[in-house]
Amino acid sequence: MTDKSPSEGSGQLTSSNRVLALLLAMAMFVLVVDTSLMNVSISSVVRDLDTTVSGVQAAIALEALVSAAFILIGGKVGDLIGRRRAYVLGLLGYAIGASAMAFAQTLTAIVIFWAILGGIGASLLLPAMQSLIHGNFHGAAQKKVYALVGAAAAIAAAIGPLLGGFITTFLSWRIGFVLEVAIIAIVLSGMSLVKDVPYTGPKSIDLVGAALSVIGMGTIVLGVLVWQEGGEAVGLLLAIGALSLAGLAYWLVRRTREEKSTLLDPDLFRSAMYRLGISAQMLQQIALGGTMIVLPIYLQMVLEYNAMQAGLSLAPLSLSMFAVALLAGKKSGSRSPSSIIRWGFVLLIIGTVALIPIVPRAEFGWGLMIPLVIMGSALGLLVSQLNNYTLAPIPEDRISEAAGVNSAAGSFGLSFGLAVAGAIMLAAMSIAFTTLTESSSVLPPAEQQQVAQALEDDAELMSNSQLEQLLVEQPASIRDEIVRINTDARPLALQIALLIPLFAGLVGTVISTRMSKIHRIQSPPSSAGPL
Repeated sequence: MTDKSPSEGSGQLTSSNRVLALLLAMAMFVLVVDTSLMNVSISSVVRDLDTTVSGVQAAIALEALVSAAFILIGGKVGDLIGRRRAYVLGLLGYAIGASAMAFAQTLTAIVIFWAILGGIGASLLLPAMQSLIHGNFHGAAQKKVYALVGAAAAIAAAIGPLLGGFITTFLSWRIGFVLEVAIIAIVLSGMSLVKDVPYTGPKSIDLVGAALSVIGMGTIVLGVLVWQEGGEAVGLLLAIGALSLAGLAYWLVRRTREEKSTLLDPDLFRSAMYRLGISAQMLQQIALGGTMIVLPIYLQMVLEYNAMQAGLSLAPLSLSMFAVALLAGKKSGSRSPSSIIRWGFVLLIIGTVALIPIVPRAEFGWGLMIPLVIMGSALGLLVSQLNNYTLAPIPEDRISEAAGVNSAAGSFGLSFGLAVAGAIMLAAMSIAFTTLTESSSVLPPAEQQQVAQALEDDAELMSNSQLEQLLVEQPASIRDEIVRINTDARPLALQIALLIPLFAGLVGTVISTRMSKIHRIQSPPSSAGPL
């Protein structure tokens, strides 16, 4: 298993290794494109399953959360049972989740099989994939495969909305998940090409640390989702989450002092660059998650776009993100990663600020193009540099663990952004319905509360066209007033939800300024180049 073929040692890929590299890239493509498919098909899923927008949005956020909460544990499980076996189990979990989407008749099935089981599959798959690439390829060949897998993820992020929109509009959203299962089957058919990578470290799991990490991240996002659905004990859930994360920090430090195994080594966080890097990674993902949940809802529920039109409208964001990430990675030159990261957060603020006033005035999706290009360029700059900056101070023998924590922070940020932005959008819509209804001079006072409650409960499922059909028996003046309220409330709700990526950009700018200061302090004067 440790012998290297001449081709591997020289950095050349053999024919079998080329196939293996392609299969690994296909697995990564499925992982990334999966969420895009859900985002652009929200209205179709809501209609076909007779469920709510908030329910589907909660399932999307939950899938990202489960992946984040279990990714550190997934890496440890791979150490115990073997990376190859963990990789297979991860693929099977994802395949079961995609199969459930293809045949699901209720939201409950989606939550259990796609969000929870599929999220656990992703948490097993991602760490195992990294270890298998490291163990099956060597030298220059290894770098080529990492680049290929990274390119597959970038391409999936860029074309995901377009591909998902096309499949949903002209075929069915279910077909998209059937295709995912087919790709996973092809990947599994090539498992004979994969050599397992043995783990030589201590084979034990920090169960207390694992439990605290899952409870901490899980209850914070769960608290947001419960608040969104109007449930109780939101404050209690958030408090449990915060206390669990604080307890995790204490536990890790204590176990390290006692020289016992830990879920992760707290010494990683001694590096200020690493701490700031994972914080910026989380903020970038919060901004991405918030944007990619509220815009598809707006496009499909307000502008009444089908999935294809929504995907095309989102293309300026995803394609500019892809293009700028590639360009920045190649052309950064002597510029420090921290300066590029700072520009990324500044552009994110500019794009979001430009988007907010356009929203109520945009009559078609391409009216949002310029702000979305700016935001996509911002995210592309961040994607191109954050991993480089975050992992730069970490020794080679600690890279795997550090990258796992970095991935967990990013996944948690994504789930948090999805949950919070979606929840704020729907809560703002509910408040706007009530306020505009009660201030109406057209609706009779006796009907105002009834109309406000009906809009709050049902209107998020309906376009204005559907609402007009429902109100066909109402007097024209009443019907027009209710449609007006519905029309005015939704852009306002989106504007409020966009404060989430804006806030992430503001905090990220502060952090990136600190990054630049640390970079100047730690860089020797003789090597300091232009920023």
